[in-house]
Amino acid sequence: MTTVDVNGVTLGVESFGADDAPLVLLVGGTTMLSWPDALCEHLAAGGRRVVRYDLRDSGESSTTDPEAPAYTLRDLAADAAALADTLGGGPAHLAGIGVGGMVAQLGVLDHPGAFSALTLVGTRPVAPGPPDEDLPDHDRATMSRLFARPMPDWTDRAAVAEFVATGAEIRGDDPVAARAVAARIWDRTPGTAPAVQLANQLGLVFSRLDCTPRWRERLPEIEVPTLVVHGRHDRFFPVGNGEAIAREIPGARLLVLEEAATALPDAAVGEVAEAMLRLG
Repeated sequence: MTTVDVNGVTLGVESFGADDAPLVLLVGGTTMLSWPDALCEHLAAGGRRVVRYDLRDSGESSTTDPEAPAYTLRDLAADAAALADTLGGGPAHLAGIGVGGMVAQLGVLDHPGAFSALTLVGTRPVAPGPPDEDLPDHDRATMSRLFARPMPDWTDRAAVAEFVATGAEIRGDDPVAARAVAARIWDRTPGTAPAVQLANQLGLVFSRLDCTPRWRERLPEIEVPTLVVHGRHDRFFPVGNGEAIAREIPGARLLVLEEAATALPDAAVGEVAEAMLRLG
């Protein structure tokens, strides 16, 4: 892992594969660890240079005030384009997961020359907050259970990991895998202040981020090959969101993971990586 300076900020990055191979840039959602190690390794074995990175206010990237971010969603999209340019090697395959998928959609729309392909995993075509009437919202029962839990002691690594693991179980994800990733995220979080921890562990900075104007109506402008991946049992961004994105991006392929929920499980990594490699 290292850092790269772009757009006046520092971004934490990690690379897999040969430096001269075609670039696949993985937008964190919000930290780079949203992307499984096994997926990065599989893509690298397929002849790609894989770079996953932390969004601002997470991981090794610049952290200021996650409760009042002085940047917008479009700034995050510009970060992706600038990072692709700095890393070199021509247009990159851009991939975003969760809220990182919102960054990736805008990255391709606002900076089309920077990217040659697009993968969107477990995301939706509108900003955080109430969705459009035709899009399924977060599962209410799941959200009620998630928000009924008391916050952990953010200075206690084990307590934070357990909190994240129980949340994963409520969402239908693997709690064992979630606990391990949460501990790794805690180790990389620059402080134990609740706002900083919430930004890293849950991406709550996005609830305070300026995501205007809308971009959903621009999705038909996307011309690069696109793969949309979604878990059939996703209770946070239900699968109808991925179906809508795939309908609205010309020629997009929809890959529904029948046994997955919100997270990308290791059992699906091979199938997802192969589908990404076919995009270019």
